[in-house]
Amino acid sequence: MNAFEALGLNEQLIQSITDLGFETPTPIQEQAIPVLLSGTTDFVGLAQTGTGKTAAFGLPLLQLIEKGERHPQALIVCPTKGTLSSDY
Repeated sequence: MNAFEALGLNEQLIQSITDLGFETPTPIQEQAIPVLLSGTTDFVGLAQTGTGKTAAFGLPLLQLIEKGERHPQALIVCPTKGTLSSDY
């Protein structure tokens, strides 16, 4: 059994995670995924770079999106490092 299954993720996501070679969730994933799957809309998770924060937030988001809905269901804000330059 894939350890992600115990966090409450559905079979389709478990299969995708397994296909990508992931077997064990990181600490931020273990803590965030069950809380986010419960439907909470406010969550702050802090962890070092490279610890799986994107999956910790993204996997529950994918599971909770209702197929067929034609209205926005999620907002993804992408942080930037540093300041923007006028050269862009």
